[in-house]
Amino acid sequence: MSYTTQMDAARKGIVTPHMEVVARKENMRIEDLMERMAKGTVIIPANKNHANLDAEGVGEGMRIKVNVNLGISKDCSDVEPELDKVRAALAMKAEAIMDLSCYGKTQEFRKRLVEISPAMIGTVPIYDAVGFYDKNLQDITVDEFFDVVQRHVDDGVDFLTIHAGLNRHTAEKVKQGGRLTNIVSRGGSLLFSWMEINNAENPFYEHFDRLLDICEKYDVTLSLGDGCRPGCLHDATDACQVEELITLGELTKRAWERNVQVMIEGPGHMSMNEIAGNMMMEKRLCHGAPFYVLGPLVTDVAPGYDHITAAIGGAIAGMAGADFLCYVTPAEHLRLPTLEDMKEGIIATRIAAHAADIAKGHPGARDWDDKMSAARAALDWPSMFELAMDPVKPHEYRESSKPEHEDSCTMCGKMCAVRNMNRVLEGKDIQLDD
Repeated sequence: MSYTTQMDAARKGIVTPHMEVVARKENMRIEDLMERMAKGTVIIPANKNHANLDAEGVGEGMRIKVNVNLGISKDCSDVEPELDKVRAALAMKAEAIMDLSCYGKTQEFRKRLVEISPAMIGTVPIYDAVGFYDKNLQDITVDEFFDVVQRHVDDGVDFLTIHAGLNRHTAEKVKQGGRLTNIVSRGGSLLFSWMEINNAENPFYEHFDRLLDICEKYDVTLSLGDGCRPGCLHDATDACQVEELITLGELTKRAWERNVQVMIEGPGHMSMNEIAGNMMMEKRLCHGAPFYVLGPLVTDVAPGYDHITAAIGGAIAGMAGADFLCYVTPAEHLRLPTLEDMKEGIIATRIAAHAADIAKGHPGARDWDDKMSAARAALDWPSMFELAMDPVKPHEYRESSKPEHEDSCTMCGKMCAVRNMNRVLEGKDIQLDD
């Protein structure tokens, strides 16, 4: 029996190789995985042209996954440094990489990215359209927008961020004012501008079936973008954001009718007390589709430290139902991230994801922590480094400040509580005075 997409296969009872990989990784019965995929609450982004993909599941009952944004721009157009970031992100166990390239040799970078990456790959085709055609935004035609989408799926990307929910009706909400930061989504702002200048509907909303044709053919997942995501605490959970979310829920059902997998993108900036409500609202309005969030950033006043503000929000969001966290780096709002910025962002986001998995009671999530605790209780430093989320940094810290006695550190020395408890319980003298 043949199938078009992973969702189609699940609905027909066909076990695909990607399903087998995900079920093994998640320690889940294949029947349970397929049931959730058939409903749309779990996705496996997997373009038929991504030959070396090591598939991941996103959604209900899955571990929370982490995405890394990178790509070339007009100010930073060298492909090789970005590919170095790709290799580092893969080594740091990111499950997804989004190529946000918008200028220069974008197709060369995208093809090389897909070739070397077993992680799932996402793109935002509208970013590429402006640079690719080298023409004013308002002069890009509907066909040209879709031609860029076609190029991206031909090249093997597994999911596409498309801001199809920002239609003219929602755009009117934006124009009515009340926001401090208007539209902060790059893709959303481009489409808003195109619609305003051309007095036309969002082409991806108006011709959504054309988009589904492409996604169904290549088994590409739609990441329905939140063009009206809040760019500051003041704008969170306002009419623009909610209006767009309702539209995304309607588009989700249309995609599922074509067996096209969907995830929903979410905010953004919002205070901690709003996060759980937003997760519940998305799941309700978008029928349980997986939720992919940027942050949320829980304060607006920490430039240079936004990997921390986002990790706080990401942990709360994950605990409340988010399925996929987009990393944020210390360079957010300031510049293209360096390699070191990227590493800081990945670790912060992985901490948030793992903390949320523990809070949700995901099977096996606490096993890792229990192993670390056992190593600490035994003062087994090599095992602690091996178990660390980032093995390099803790080892460097210890090497930079060596204690007199190996069974302690330079913070407490022979007054180390763990060392002394071990010695007393073994019937030994703790020997503080020699």
